[in-house]
Amino acid sequence: MPKRQIVAPQTQPDAGADAGPLEQAFHAVRQELQLPTDYPEPAVAEAQRAVEAVRLPERDETALPFFTIDPPESKDLDQAMLLERAGEGYRVRYAIADVPAFVQPGGALDAETRRRGQTLYLPDLRIPLHPEVVSEGAASLLPGEVRPAFVWDIALDARGEVTSAEVYRAQVRSQDRFDYDQVQQAIDGGSAPERVALLKEIGDKRIVLERERGGASLPMPEQEITRDGDSYTLSFRPVLPSEDWNSQISLLTGMVAAEMMLHAQIGILRTMPAADQEALQRFHRQAAALGVPWPAEQPYGEFLRTLDRSDPRRLALIHAATTLFRGAGYTPFDGDVPDQPEQAAVAAPYAHVTAPLRRLVDRFGLAICEALSRDAEVPEWVKQALPTLPEIMQRTDQLAGKVERACADATEAAVLSSHVGESVAASVVEKREKGVLLQLKDFAVVQECPGDAELGADVQAVVVSADIAARKVVLRLA
Repeated sequence: MPKRQIVAPQTQPDAGADAGPLEQAFHAVRQELQLPTDYPEPAVAEAQRAVEAVRLPERDETALPFFTIDPPESKDLDQAMLLERAGEGYRVRYAIADVPAFVQPGGALDAETRRRGQTLYLPDLRIPLHPEVVSEGAASLLPGEVRPAFVWDIALDARGEVTSAEVYRAQVRSQDRFDYDQVQQAIDGGSAPERVALLKEIGDKRIVLERERGGASLPMPEQEITRDGDSYTLSFRPVLPSEDWNSQISLLTGMVAAEMMLHAQIGILRTMPAADQEALQRFHRQAAALGVPWPAEQPYGEFLRTLDRSDPRRLALIHAATTLFRGAGYTPFDGDVPDQPEQAAVAAPYAHVTAPLRRLVDRFGLAICEALSRDAEVPEWVKQALPTLPEIMQRTDQLAGKVERACADATEAAVLSSHVGESVAASVVEKREKGVLLQLKDFAVVQECPGDAELGADVQAVVVSADIAARKVVLRLA
């Protein structure tokens, strides 16, 4: 299911004396869901020992000019890349943090990461999968620091299709740290060096291939919350093309990993069934009701790319399309390959291997592919873990969903708390059994409201109440 991400300035987990009502609400969410705010001391101590004793791989690629692209505030840098021309095609080298180098199978840190499953993101802070000494320190691909890494070396032809691939362990040193704005401005302005400028060229070609496969992505907007005294403002942040290009490198690597696993008949895939015909037919009817042209022969993934988030009718369809992205899970195998190996939105087999600092399953996928790439046996600790990973990831995905919904509700209540009694402009983005879902035009807020109105209609709604602590907003159609 696509996520609604809300970003706020980072704070401390205990909601101190100067915390506003929204920060206190986030703190309450952490308490209510019993989220860990401190890392267990035995696991931290084990991590510290691992950091002090880590052995770097013999292969030395520290002279290569890798670079990272991440949000400005990120410290847990999973990926660094180096892009080059190779004849008429390209060479992509993608370095991924070597988390297995710091985690002893069966140890206290291994146990705690299996309990956590993934990094949890709240608007004001994150609850990491690994202790900071690893996730923001010795394993993070920070610029100027020598780090152990899994390096994917992928050759592409002139169209961007994979012609060969391998993965190996090496020591690397990222030379530059960029954020998405910096990369976008440098590429648009023509000042980016070729190793960075090729991100657009390769990314665009991979997007074309994705379209040809029938792949789909849902452009859910990210929301940013800012505080001014006791008032809060929520705004949409547009997704930059540089983010899409960067995502294509990660998708490319995950697809290569999946093919390795399927060929060797061992691994764990990220799978999702295709949208069923009933859901697609309903989505076609919703598009028709909104007056948005959708040719019958156009795949839904291609149609989604045409939707402009600034248009209320298109935004309504983006919300409606979430019903097409359901049923994702993890499918392990050791022997026979899965009957349904594809991730429908990718329109190809796909595996998670690019974010091991933030997602448990990637650690195991990387270990599998590195062993397969050098014709070695997959480690026994990986084989033993494979059947257990789907339950861990499903459980923690559900927890992440609860965190996301609770924080979104609190945030939107905070934004509307100073507008109680006012009438606000909105668009109907979804019809529900007990009312409608409204996108408020001036507040970047999405809220349910009782009553009935046509899908895509422009309406006025009165803010009846907005309780931050209860995380509840009540609207009524004017």
